[in-house]
Amino acid sequence: MRQLLAGLCLWMACALVQAEVVKVRAFDDIIDSGVLKVAMYENFPPYSFMADGKPRGVDFELAQKLASELGLKVEVLWVRPDETLDDDLRNFIWKGHYLRPNVLADVMMRVPYDREFSYKQNELGELINELVVMFGPYQRERWQSAYDDRRLEELSSVAVFRYHPVGVEVESVPSFYLSSVFNGSIAKMLHHYPTAQAAFAAMQAGEVDATMAMRGEIDWMLGQANDNHLKAAQNAYPNMGKQVWELGMAVHESNRQLAYALEGELEGLIKAGTVETIYEGYGLQYELPELYQVQLGEN
Repeated sequence: MRQLLAGLCLWMACALVQAEVVKVRAFDDIIDSGVLKVAMYENFPPYSFMADGKPRGVDFELAQKLASELGLKVEVLWVRPDETLDDDLRNFIWKGHYLRPNVLADVMMRVPYDREFSYKQNELGELINELVVMFGPYQRERWQSAYDDRRLEELSSVAVFRYHPVGVEVESVPSFYLSSVFNGSIAKMLHHYPTAQAAFAAMQAGEVDATMAMRGEIDWMLGQANDNHLKAAQNAYPNMGKQVWELGMAVHESNRQLAYALEGELEGLIKAGTVETIYEGYGLQYELPELYQVQLGEN
């Protein structure tokens, strides 16, 4: 009986391993299918969102360009954020989600291109994302504030938030930062909203005088608002940790061939100015990743 159970367990283990291998599409299979399955965050303008029943956003358009260079069409797998990015990578790149058995993306957009994150370990010293390859930096992102000049004459320092209400997304970096900087003196003026868009709308409605989010989001929302009284600030963020970071893509570690192919096409699109044009089309500032700043001789 024990031998039977042991054999059954071994068979099940082998079956699970085989199932894991089957989920990840090899590069040749992707090319033969004519489709590139791309994971991107849902309802996340200006990066990836639905408008008039169609996918839009800079991440979607970049994915389309990359896929087209490989002779492929894009199939979007919408990511609803889990508790951490590690969870999102597990659900869409290397393991899948129990609600979507046997469904994985070939590549995921908007993943930090950061060595420290790539080699992050758990409490046992194991690599958390050892089954993921992060590559292809295509954008530098940073934090940005915006304000209404009818209620706030200028925003030269976040110190003014000690006297003016500011709206931020709940449990976001701006929330944690503003609640702790200057010995927590801004915390009493913080108003929390479910999204950065809701915080911006609160500023438009006069509930708060300013807001803080990612620069791409602020650029997009200012453009959509088309209100000369709503302005981007030029302030710094004292005592803040990482203020600028790079974003790229991720694939399963067994699919480095796809990563190499996409990275090669991305380099051409960046050098040709195509990626910058995509960002400009959404009213966003585009900042080259450090890799290409060096290659193109920019400071």
